[in-house]
Amino acid sequence: MSAAVPVTRAALLVDAKCTLGEGATWCSRSGRFYWTDIEGAKLWRYDPRDGRSTFWRMPERLATFALCANPHYLLLGLASHLAFFDLATGETERIVDVEPGLNTRVNDGRCDRQGRFVFGTKDEGSPLRAVGGFYRLNRDLSLERLPLPAPAISNSIAFSPDGATMYYCDSPTREIRACDYGADGSIANDRVFTTLADATGEPDGSTVDRDGGLWNAQWGGARVVRYGADGVETARVTVPTVQPSCVALGGAQLGTLYITSARTDLDAAALAGDSRAGGVFVAVPGQRGLPEAVFQGAPLRCRTQDE
Repeated sequence: MSAAVPVTRAALLVDAKCTLGEGATWCSRSGRFYWTDIEGAKLWRYDPRDGRSTFWRMPERLATFALCANPHYLLLGLASHLAFFDLATGETERIVDVEPGLNTRVNDGRCDRQGRFVFGTKDEGSPLRAVGGFYRLNRDLSLERLPLPAPAISNSIAFSPDGATMYYCDSPTREIRACDYGADGSIANDRVFTTLADATGEPDGSTVDRDGGLWNAQWGGARVVRYGADGVETARVTVPTVQPSCVALGGAQLGTLYITSARTDLDAAALAGDSRAGGVFVAVPGQRGLPEAVFQGAPLRCRTQDE
């Protein structure tokens, strides 16, 4: 890290003690922050207006999710399948199974600028093997595999402000990659975007700010790092827990960085010194985000009602 790179320190916001907090998402329409505890099979929501946090129990582990064009629904990336979730009733509508027959589960995901959901999977075996994939759920609810290298742990999925660049990673490689991403869904020019310079940590969840900077939570490194569009570090946030997992820029002016974290794999001695692990942290690093892209597909019940 260059001495000229500005450093901000994050502070605890919600002491949620999630086993595996992930999926940081700010909803500009409701002014609320959503995240998931994957291993706890819970969807969490925080409202900054009253400081209250609530959660819904999920039918299985919830790895990732997306806001929908219909504000009453979320698109869920559950461990084994994708589904719509009705926020009012708690009901789910199954869409499609993901990698049936493989010992993998859904992992990281984000919507592209065209309103399609792009996500990846992770191996659940030991030792980890690069046997997963990257996929796109289209607006018509068809699922396609993307022509990208198979990951062991997919992460860092994000899109440039104009949508023409997709970022992603296979965490154990300690590289974040980029590719050209067409409005028609085409992918080309897959390349290394950046390699982690610090001795510790792996790239985890990412978000992109309005200036095109990529903010990446670095698991095991107690930090979030911002990279310019050229892949060079321009800022970092130190996080007072060792396993930050995902980030989102939110708040009224989209200038608050929300950071999820995890307690998994930390033994009793480690947790004694990292008691806030699994919480949500915030920082104000000086850049502003973009409204989260929403999934443009609709649940069957909504399409049926509109006909």
